Amino acid sequence: MIDWRAIDTVLLDMDGTLLDLHFDSHFWLEHLPRRYVELHQLGEAERLALRERIIGEQGTLNWYSLKYWSLELNVDIVALKREVQHLIGLRGDALDFLNWLRKAHPRVVLATNADRASLDLKLPLTGLDDYLDAIVSSADVGEPKEEQAFWHALQQIEPFDPERTLFIDDNPHVLESARQFGIRHLLGIRQPDSQRPERELIDFTALDRFADILPPEETRHG
Repeated sequence: MIDWRAIDTVLLDMDGTLLDLHFDSHFWLEHLPRRYVELHQLGEAERLALRERIIGEQGTLNWYSLKYWSLELNVDIVALKREVQHLIGLRGDALDFLNWLRKAHPRVVLATNADRASLDLKLPLTGLDDYLDAIVSSADVGEPKEEQAFWHALQQIEPFDPERTLFIDDNPHVLESARQFGIRHLLGIRQPDSQRPERELIDFTALDRFADILPPEETRHG
């Protein structure tokens, strides 16, 4: 599926690609609305309204900003995340893939919409940063990955040849944005959340396992 001789740079999403999206799905749609109404002594209508409001911000910088939600809701989002941090974990064979990448020596860059507060929580728990050459957050550049401006900014920060770059992300809107920018090799994730059903990506090839794109065993050891 991938000719690794044609790849110099691997851009990787974090949540839903390297990490199981279950933590984020549970936190934003279940835990935060429930704890918000508990802390502010509100009712079911307010819980449902917050859930809808959160969903409505998807694809924007606000959706990914812990500072924004802390100020808007008058709660400590990081503290609430720590209440369920035991749900933070790597997807399937992500660690095997990262180990292989480290030996194969393409440049590996985390290109994430997660803000720095999210990274500060997740990186120590997962050890992802041990396998990365660089980390670029949309919060650093002021644009989410859904926008072309993100990719222009990323190329200034971390120069890459779109023709010789592989990008893996679970979000089809982000993959489409990357395609518009000209990134040649694009892959999605079939089951970003281990607790939710697999889904089909109509316009992109979706991975079940990272092993599916690694060279045959004899090639890796040859």
